[in-house]
Amino acid sequence: QVQLVESGGGLVQPGGSLRLSCAASGFTFTNYVMQWYRQAPGKEREWVGLVSSASSIPKYAASVQGRFTISRDNAKNTVYLQMNSLKLEDTAMYYCNAYVNGEISWGQGTQVTVSS
Repeated sequence: QVQLVESGGGLVQPGGSLRLSCAASGFTFTNYVMQWYRQAPGKEREWVGLVSSASSIPKYAASVQGRFTISRDNAKNTVYLQMNSLKLEDTAMYYCNAYVNGEISWGQGTQVTVSS
């Protein structure tokens, strides 16, 4: 059974940083692309970025390019989202997901609030 557990969210001032984690279990983590999404109140879920499986190459949405970094630790079955230079508009619930055996699995999310 695929399980994804996000953590690391919180309240941060504009310009600050946070690092989110997503701990995965129930599948062979190294074989799968991992993605981050976010959803702000009243808005649709938005793709943030991904990290590939074998080569760990990341890709990002234009809105976070240059500020966010996605990485993975295959030994720990964990994917990270390092968020720097946070803006008010980054406030959202952040989710990781994995597409495993034809099914998309989501974590429960972790809340990030950027506020002065």
